[in-house]
Amino acid sequence: MYSQISPHRAHRVDLPGRFGTIAALRAPAAGDDAMRTTALLVPGYTGSKEDFAPMLDPISDAGFEVVAIDLPGQQDSQGPDDEALYRPGPLGSVIAELAGKIAADGRRVLLLGHSYGGLVARSAVFAGAPVAGLTLMSSGPSELPAGERRAVLEVGEHVLAEQGVEGTQRLNELRSSQNPAWAALPQELKDFYRARFLKSPAAALLGMGNGLRQEPDQVAKLARALRSAGTPCLVVCGDSDDAWSPAAQRDMAERLDADFAVLPGVMHSPNTEAPHELMATLLPTWRTWLTS
Repeated sequence: MYSQISPHRAHRVDLPGRFGTIAALRAPAAGDDAMRTTALLVPGYTGSKEDFAPMLDPISDAGFEVVAIDLPGQQDSQGPDDEALYRPGPLGSVIAELAGKIAADGRRVLLLGHSYGGLVARSAVFAGAPVAGLTLMSSGPSELPAGERRAVLEVGEHVLAEQGVEGTQRLNELRSSQNPAWAALPQELKDFYRARFLKSPAAALLGMGNGLRQEPDQVAKLARALRSAGTPCLVVCGDSDDAWSPAAQRDMAERLDADFAVLPGVMHSPNTEAPHELMATLLPTWRTWLTS
């Protein structure tokens, strides 16, 4: 089983950011680093750098440096008190600055955003992030559509306002206890999820939650930005994604003139559900971008 506690060779580092240090897991490219390319990985709502644990060694082994981050307000990254600064636009500016610092060393940056991180990654492109390629993984064209995930988000917002982060975590645990799949998880992983959520400032949860519910469709704007810069794009998702539907993501890819890949038997997190299949899509695509 792959998960956030899967072993890897990456080292924990702190990177500079406008709201304070950005926590990251960083691994150098195996070999001679001839490609001089960094894969910058951005997690989704309530996520963290550890979401990419199963991907870190394969990306490094393929000859890319890899940097997986906590967004501001996640896990080990410092964040502001203002909810509005957790929307995709402000967070995208943080990622654009980080990508710029990486590129200043003469490296090419391949930016990947998962779920809410995809909305942030496209805002980073709008903010001028110098990227050699953009991957949107299990992300969508606009706000999270109606469905169970959005309903949970809306209930959680009310609980968060009334009972704070700890009260919201108690609700999460009650809901999870009714799921047989949760019962089968290792206790170490359950403990990780609990500790990670409790580290989240209320402002971050509310701000990102509002971003998920209010983000407009900016696919046409992104298509223009990518086309103007000559930046290639890949949209990848599972065929059972329960956030944004695979059909909506396919349509987004078509509107972006992007590559599209769908992974069979996978839901919303290919990074932990099917990392080998995901790597079989990502790595050849990235190599093609860098050599074409």
